[in-house]
Amino acid sequence: MASLKNKLMNTVIEPMSHGRSKVTVVGVGQVGMACAFSLLANGVSNELVLVDVMADKLKGEMLDLQHGTAFVKNPKIDASTDYAATANSSVCVVTAGARQREGETRLDLVQRNTDIFKGIIPQLVKYSPDAVLLIVSNPVDILTYVAWKLSGLPKNRVIGSGTNLDSARFRFLLSQKLNVASTSCHGWIIGEHGDTSGKLPKIFLNLHTFMTHVYMTDKNSFLSVISPRESRNVPLSANQISIAISHHVKHK
Repeated sequence: MASLKNKLMNTVIEPMSHGRSKVTVVGVGQVGMACAFSLLANGVSNELVLVDVMADKLKGEMLDLQHGTAFVKNPKIDASTDYAATANSSVCVVTAGARQREGETRLDLVQRNTDIFKGIIPQLVKYSPDAVLLIVSNPVDILTYVAWKLSGLPKNRVIGSGTNLDSARFRFLLSQKLNVASTSCHGWIIGEHGDTSGKLPKIFLNLHTFMTHVYMTDKNSFLSVISPRESRNVPLSANQISIAISHHVKHK
C-alpha cells in the first residue's frame, strides 16, 4: 500500500508529527455514545477509544463511528474489552453502570455501581496514570468520590458532571419563557445532582439584562419553590424548580 501511494503521489513536504489527544469512553450505552459523538463532532479528540464488556455491541458502535469519519477531522477510533487499549489517554470518561430500576432511587444504585467501578477505575489508572477522570455514571456525586478513592489520583483530576445537566435544562426553560437564546441565558442549579439540587441564588442574563437576587422581588413565592416540602421534608426536584422559577420570572 505504501509503495502504491508513493507511485501515485509526490511528497512536497515531509509529513509533520502531531500529538494525539486521546480520550477513552467507558460504556457504550446511550450516554456513552452521546459523549463519543459529541467529542468527535466538536473536534475535541483525534483519538477515541470505546470500552465495554459487551463485545458485539461495542464493535457495532465502533463501526458506526468509523463509517462517519469522512465528516469529521480524521480521528482514530478503536474499541476493546481490554483496558490496555486505553493506554496513555488524556481523559477517561466513565458512563458505565447498572441501570436504574423502576422505583429505585439514585442512592440505591450506589453499591451496585461501586462494585462495577472497582473493575474500571484501577484499570484506567494502570494504563493512563496521568489522565483526568470524568465521571458521568449515577449517582454521580457519590461515584465521583468513589472513583477518587479507588484511583488514588489528586482530587483535581477526578471530576464529576455534577449539576451541569440540571443547569442546562434550567437555562433552556428560562430561555423559552423569556424568548431569548439559551446561549444568552445563564443560571445555575447547585447542590447534589438529583432530588436535593436546586438552591439557586442568582440568575444572570446577557445582552445587558441583569437580574440580581430574583428571590428578593417576591421572597415568599421564591422560598416556597426552594424550601423543603413540609409533608415530605424533601426539596423539589431540579426540573420542578426550573419550571417554577421560569414561570415566576415570566410573570414579573
